[in-house]
Amino acid sequence: MNDVLRRPPTIARKGGDPVRDAVRPVVEHHETARDRASPLRPVRLFRFAIVSVLLMTGTGRAADDCSGEGVTLQVLGSGGPEVYSGRAAASYIIRVGGEARVMVDAGPGSGFRFGQSGAKFDTIRALLFTHLHVDHSADFPFYIKSSFFSPRTDRLFVYGPAANRLMPATTEFVTASIGPAPSVYPYLSDYLEGGESYRVVPADVDIAGRELISVAEFDEIRLSAIPVHHGPVPALAWRVDIEDASIVFSGDMNGDYRTLPELAKGADILVAHNAVPEEATGVARNLHMPPSVIGDIARQARVGKLVLSHRMHRTLGREPETRELIAERYKGPVVFAEDLDCFNP
Repeated sequence: MNDVLRRPPTIARKGGDPVRDAVRPVVEHHETARDRASPLRPVRLFRFAIVSVLLMTGTGRAADDCSGEGVTLQVLGSGGPEVYSGRAAASYIIRVGGEARVMVDAGPGSGFRFGQSGAKFDTIRALLFTHLHVDHSADFPFYIKSSFFSPRTDRLFVYGPAANRLMPATTEFVTASIGPAPSVYPYLSDYLEGGESYRVVPADVDIAGRELISVAEFDEIRLSAIPVHHGPVPALAWRVDIEDASIVFSGDMNGDYRTLPELAKGADILVAHNAVPEEATGVARNLHMPPSVIGDIARQARVGKLVLSHRMHRTLGREPETRELIAERYKGPVVFAEDLDCFNP
């Protein structure tokens, strides 16, 4: 907070941050996520045994291929802040022709999933934080350290919410994580100061208003955000328009600001967080939206597909009820995300 001169300017509602340098083309042939074993997922035989149960409860479905042409959303982490959920925490990548281009959130366990996905970190152009709770941000330093072993040379742009009295700004979070001492990992500070093969460039996005914010535009990618209500925590929902597709990420929110329908209008995919059941009250309801609110938002925005993620013990096993509540309001396809699933617009 006291390092104002060194902090990049906050991206405000009328502002933007166009990125002019082009991505170095990298051609990769990726193994599909379904071909990779994972100690965090149920083993294949167990999944085969329960497939009929999943179909009866409305959660069974085939995910799309991650390595095909065009735009694909891949879920790295479909869980929340629970050690025993068997899921990595919130994180997503958007791929074009199999190549990862944008990452949204970096929750714990997502780095492991990223390796399993076959994606390459050196092709990621921007990392977007919805907010800075630990289950959305903890693996950030791990990605930076891991990039030492990659051929990355392009800058990595990191965007996220500005500060309030409770939480740091994204620029402060990045500096406190990988900046000079007394950061947590000062040995990574060259990534901020230009001494490594590439540079991390963080910027804060204004959270004061309720209007849609144009954040950045580059390489046929347009990034937009809008403030959402996540209790006392500064939070953003993100929209990524990339080539001919549009994907929106609600992040954690309870719907009180009523801003998400504007951002998600006409999107091909809305990733909404299914963290609480319909009867949630108190702190949980102040932080998260129940299924009825998710359905209302999807209907108002007329999205093409609804992907439910950030699944937790309090909603797992209640998929039929969740689906029914949403279907009363939204008539489009609804899928429940698993780690490493891929979805095509």
